[in-house]
Amino acid sequence: MTHPTSTEIAGRIEDLYGVPLATLEAHAQDQSAGILTALLGLHNTLALAEHSITVHRGRLAQLIHPERDISAHEMVHVLDCARRLAEAVAVRDTQAVTASAVLQSLVRIEPAEQPESPEQVDPPAPSPAPPTTTVPPAPPAAVTGSAPSR
Repeated sequence: MTHPTSTEIAGRIEDLYGVPLATLEAHAQDQSAGILTALLGLHNTLALAEHSITVHRGRLAQLIHPERDISAHEMVHVLDCARRLAEAVAVRDTQAVTASAVLQSLVRIEPAEQPESPEQVDPPAPSPAPPTTTVPPAPPAAVTGSAPSR
């Protein structure tokens, strides 16, 4: 199953927001957590996983090169590298599916067209007056004195 790469996800994020990823990252640093921060986090984790896959695949190819003898000591490194590669693939797959699903659920909303001249602007309809509720005044409170009642 092929998943979108971090480059494809970055392009989709840029298309959604209409600005370059670097600008979005700078903007997100000044904002509280939100969907943009989550999308950028998914993208960064996906990019890191892809880099990790490349590194561990290269290292594994070195370790199991046909001209190289693999001792018991080196076998531990082969297994560790294979485990790390598998973990990176799992992270990449999970992040790619999640980022893709989130991006599919979002759509870019184009800003409304601005009129060219003030004559084209219809004045807003006056809003109706808020409903009024009349509350009858409360009856006067009973006056109590210090004298005993009869």
